[in-house]
Amino acid sequence: MLQQEKITSTSAIALEDKYGAHNYHPLPVVLSRGEGVYVWDVEGKKYYDFLSAYSAVNQGHCHPKIVNAMTSQAQTLTLTSRAFYNDQLGKFEKYACETFGYDKLLPMNTGAEAVETALKICRKWAYEKKGVASNKAKIIVCENNFHGRTTTIISFSNDAVARKNFGPYTEGFLAIEYNNLTALEEALKSDPNIAGFLVEPIQGEAGVNVPSEGYLTKAKTLCEKYNVLFIADEIQTGIARTGKMLAVDHEGVKPDMLILGKALSGGAYPVSAVLADDEIMEVIGPGNHGSTFGGNPVGAAVGIAALEVVKEEGLAENAHELGELFRAALNKFIEKSDLVNSVRGKGLLNAILVNDSPDSETAWNICLALRDNGLLAKPTHGNIIRFAPPLVMTREQLLDCVSIIIRTLEQFQK
Repeated sequence: MLQQEKITSTSAIALEDKYGAHNYHPLPVVLSRGEGVYVWDVEGKKYYDFLSAYSAVNQGHCHPKIVNAMTSQAQTLTLTSRAFYNDQLGKFEKYACETFGYDKLLPMNTGAEAVETALKICRKWAYEKKGVASNKAKIIVCENNFHGRTTTIISFSNDAVARKNFGPYTEGFLAIEYNNLTALEEALKSDPNIAGFLVEPIQGEAGVNVPSEGYLTKAKTLCEKYNVLFIADEIQTGIARTGKMLAVDHEGVKPDMLILGKALSGGAYPVSAVLADDEIMEVIGPGNHGSTFGGNPVGAAVGIAALEVVKEEGLAENAHELGELFRAALNKFIEKSDLVNSVRGKGLLNAILVNDSPDSETAWNICLALRDNGLLAKPTHGNIIRFAPPLVMTREQLLDCVSIIIRTLEQFQK
């Protein structure tokens, strides 16, 4: 076997710049290894990971149980397509359905695919169960949402960068203000063709916007009143990230449809899913929807292992405890600082709002300084920095990270 040629950060960045499409603006750090809460760059510098691949690696980088499940299955059978049964998918579907309390699971690969799947199921349910006239179904969404970047999804996004010059856009969506129950009820009662309400229990990409207490419960009640499906996108907030297995669990809400991805595989392999009870899922029949890789044996084995790790290691409980500690420590800093306006979040999904214009480079420069100090985070919406470490983090590690963050912020004090 040929020895792999070593690469420098400069050359790796140059290669991506030359040969890759410029659809991302990464923080300038080139990672080559990860373990638990840590990642290392190609020069060997060690960092705390405070993004967790947008909450895909809740179980920590390269968790041995998940990696072992993946490698073991990959040496046995990787792909059959859904033209045939495989001996892993049913086990995964059963385990996930029992974990989250649903009758059926439809497996896909990426989060955006899962969202598209939920939209299709919702529309078909509207025509076949609710009695909406053909091609008239509408789905309510929230402003500042992030559900992916497919053509359909960007059609109901108000992110100008994601939308511009990708039209014509898909119709059938109605956007309302997030965390506004009055707007939701007005939309529900004004149109009998409403099929579903798609919502993030916490808006992650928008800057960790946490709704008012009771919002999800009341929104679900309104959906029931108007015979509309309540669809929770838990791709980023699910799998213990917010201190509960699901973010909706904070209010005891059971969505009509649950969308999962990211940490459903612990970041080891693309696995996503839509879960629903029989009355909804039975509208999907052979040929209605599918994916060559969706439900493959490797993904199924990985999905079981990823969920087992969350339960066995008490990651939801750990996220709750450390999240309280994190916000308390940052609030103490904020009390005596003009640099940061607030910290918000649940569990270990948090963000700070930097006291500067979204057009400024302050948050970006803070993240560069954090990198230099051994911690990786990334801005969102200009002046917001999201903090989401792997949930396997210990109390001692979190306190070390808090020290790094506060020390770094103090460098930017005026």
